Amino acid sequence: MNVWYRREGTIIKLVLHVQPGAKRTEVIGLHGDALKIRLAAPPIEGRANESLLRFIAGSFDVPLCNVELKQGALSRHKVVLINGSTLEPESLLDSKKVFKTK
Repeated sequence: MNVWYRREGTIIKLVLHVQPGAKRTEVIGLHGDALKIRLAAPPIEGRANESLLRFIAGSFDVPLCNVELKQGALSRHKVVLINGSTLEPESLLDSKKVFKTK
């Protein structure tokens, strides 16, 4: 059983370890019981959290309003809820997604 995510109906709960201030935004892989994501955004004035939510929304093909930061606003350890995605969380590990800024 995967510890870093759980699907309950239409909701996916992700446990994340986030590293802000990286060169680019990307999925690194598993980090203990969490999925590690590097963020290009700095941890200043909520920019890293905003970047994380945009990355998750794009990765799971849902609107930004369907992604919620449930825990960890001021921590590297975060819990994010995604509503309405048909994609499986394992797809993040398979593709090692990299966020392209427009």
